[in-house]
Amino acid sequence: MRTATIRDVARAANVSVATVSRAINKSETVATTTRDRVLSAVGSLDYVPHSGARSLATRRTDTVGVLLPDLHGEFFSELIRGIDLGTRAHGLHLLLSHSHGDPAEAAAMLRAMRSRVDAMVVMSPYADAEMLSAAPNGAVPLVLLSSGGEAGAYPTFSIDNHAGAFAITCHLLQGGHRRIAFIAGPENNIEAAERLRGYRAALAQRSDAMFEQVAQGDFGEASGFDAGRRLIAAGVPDAIFAANDMMAIGCLQALREAGLDVPGDVALAGFDDIPVSRFLDPPLTTAAVPIADIGRQALECCIALLGGSASVDHRNFTPALVVRASTSGTREEGKKDGQRS
Repeated sequence: MRTATIRDVARAANVSVATVSRAINKSETVATTTRDRVLSAVGSLDYVPHSGARSLATRRTDTVGVLLPDLHGEFFSELIRGIDLGTRAHGLHLLLSHSHGDPAEAAAMLRAMRSRVDAMVVMSPYADAEMLSAAPNGAVPLVLLSSGGEAGAYPTFSIDNHAGAFAITCHLLQGGHRRIAFIAGPENNIEAAERLRGYRAALAQRSDAMFEQVAQGDFGEASGFDAGRRLIAAGVPDAIFAANDMMAIGCLQALREAGLDVPGDVALAGFDDIPVSRFLDPPLTTAAVPIADIGRQALECCIALLGGSASVDHRNFTPALVVRASTSGTREEGKKDGQRS
């Protein structure tokens, strides 16, 4: 069966091709009765406008590009969910890609996407002047997530990683733990560095805290498992704070394989509050970040920029300490899941 064209719609509605185009694009110059007739013809013929031709006419793609460092894991799933909720609410489409943590690939993807989208949300630890030159200010509206470098020139949405890590470490110290180990995120990652700094700052405030113990990870579950095994081999600490929930999940498995009880033998905490963290056994104490809401607000910022807003918005989200059973003194105390402080 032949696919209907815009000319078929024009003949069926007894109007010009230009009128069909204006009616579909909701131009105010088209009378209501004419628009209704055109839309009726569109429906009866099952006509789908050509996206390329429509973009040329309107200079809009109705698409927002999203560039992330990775797509694996619940953090990115939640972030994408929040952005998608915003795009759907505004009748927009989403073009998604990731840079594999490579700054050169991030710059290449920015160049490739900027002609296909109306605005972009970019999350990259390499968002410096060189990378951002691939999408020069003014080419398309650009919103940065948890990125350093040239943040001042663009709207930014970031997390106070130092404050969140400081709160988690203080919570463990207040629970009587003194030998607190830390599983760090990837090297040269801005967020990982700030979480390590918060951990160290909290330890520095307590003269009775034992020396720091840091095991390197990469934000993935497997690295948390490996880091947990290394920490156990070096001497079981009182508590382990993983720089994200995914590594805490891996570490939990390492502790179980070693026959150690959480929290009886070792308290365990993470960062992010991904959805699965509350359903672990035991549920995980963590620094809660409104991941999906950050994504949605970033998309709303893109919409504002497309609407002509000239403001450069910088929003910093402070994580909330969520105390669950993985750091409670006893199993009975741990049943009081989800206590926020």
